[in-house]
Amino acid sequence: MSSQISLPKIWPVSCHTDYIGKNSTFVAIQGQKHNGIEYVPLALQKGARTIVAEYAADISPEIIQAIKDADAQLMFVPNARRSLAILSANAWGNPADKLKIIAITGTKGKTTTSWLLQQILTSAGYKAALLSTVKNKIGDQEFATELTTAHPDYLHAFFHACVNAGMQYVVMEVAAQALSLHRVAGLEFDGLIYTNFAPAHGEFYHTEAEYFAAKKSIFAQLKPTAPILINADDKNIASLFSEYSAIGFGQNAPINFHNVESGVNGIHARIECGNQSITVHCPALIGSFNLYNMLAATGMALKIGVPPAALTLALPSFKGVYGRLERYDLHNGAVCFIDHAHNPLSFNAVLPLLRSLTDHLIVVAGAGGDRDTQMRPELGSLMAEFADISILTTDNPRSENPADIIAAMYAGVPADKKNFVICELDREVAIRKAVELSRRNSIIALLGKGPEQYQIFGTEKIPFSEKNIILNL
Repeated sequence: MSSQISLPKIWPVSCHTDYIGKNSTFVAIQGQKHNGIEYVPLALQKGARTIVAEYAADISPEIIQAIKDADAQLMFVPNARRSLAILSANAWGNPADKLKIIAITGTKGKTTTSWLLQQILTSAGYKAALLSTVKNKIGDQEFATELTTAHPDYLHAFFHACVNAGMQYVVMEVAAQALSLHRVAGLEFDGLIYTNFAPAHGEFYHTEAEYFAAKKSIFAQLKPTAPILINADDKNIASLFSEYSAIGFGQNAPINFHNVESGVNGIHARIECGNQSITVHCPALIGSFNLYNMLAATGMALKIGVPPAALTLALPSFKGVYGRLERYDLHNGAVCFIDHAHNPLSFNAVLPLLRSLTDHLIVVAGAGGDRDTQMRPELGSLMAEFADISILTTDNPRSENPADIIAAMYAGVPADKKNFVICELDREVAIRKAVELSRRNSIIALLGKGPEQYQIFGTEKIPFSEKNIILNL
């Protein structure tokens, strides 16, 4: 893949002034922290000649005058977020219509499943791009990302670049918030994988039912012939089978697995899909939850026509996902895994797995600030339950006091486990302490940060790499 692929620096439509240039359209969105109306003067200064705002927007006389002085047009719409998606698609010539887009949603497993499917498609000879939480890719060229599902102005600029690069497929994670905030409005998907469902994102959704409804809304955006794969072993989404022509994947489902061998050195399994049966080995993945991710990705690949032989070649060469049980062997014979697990659901998946692989487990974790506060005691409790030594530390405290977050986690630790818990505000010191306490065959789990190369204090991102700390010990 050529290294010359790049995303445009100026977009015809954007909600961010960084991408506004001559004759651009600026869409003023009321966000959780910032009101886009406040940035209209800057957008005009950078060359915007159309300003889009909601009917309910409070626009000062000064900004109205600035729009007139710039000889710009002010357009009112019912929903600025939805308009951003539609205007962006139209401005780029609707590039998504020239691509086959496979959506992957679910509470957990989206990232690994999407990376696996993009790898399989590429190995099979298709030109495939990726939109994920960790990195975006056009072929093998990577682009930084900050959101699970990007804003629509970015998405359509990305799709435009994909078309120019000759891509055939885009595999993309679709988060519930992206559906609620109209980031994928207007897109029609050529396939859907629904990995699982569990309560999450309490900071955004008031109830579990609201969160489930947001996830479910993606079904309205599927093309009539799009294959739908749903985790048949997840009772929380079993109701969807009676509503949609979905194919199940799981232990006794149409897409199933047998003869599974899973350990610290990867997963071996036989996967069956209809009358097709293939034996696969993926050394980069461990654990039953990754078996389901493999099953979903391989099942979708087979359903869209990928030859079985391509799967047997793709999975052994899969390198894993940055920050998803990313393995590092230490000089003292211990093994360190860096993982993004940051809520009770993911802790309950990762910690029992690592516990089963060692007689000495050390867990280093914190909890994100300005996020669901109710789960913090449970995180502390789960660490204490599975780890021989738990080190509570700082994650991304954002606007909160890090010590308060750690205290909330510590409150969940049972009294008889508190002697095996260390509280350390400095995350680098916490990691070094974990290594000092480890020994041959110990497993150290660094949870929460995953692929992130920073910590957020207040609104400032401070460079911070767990990988670099481990490699330099």
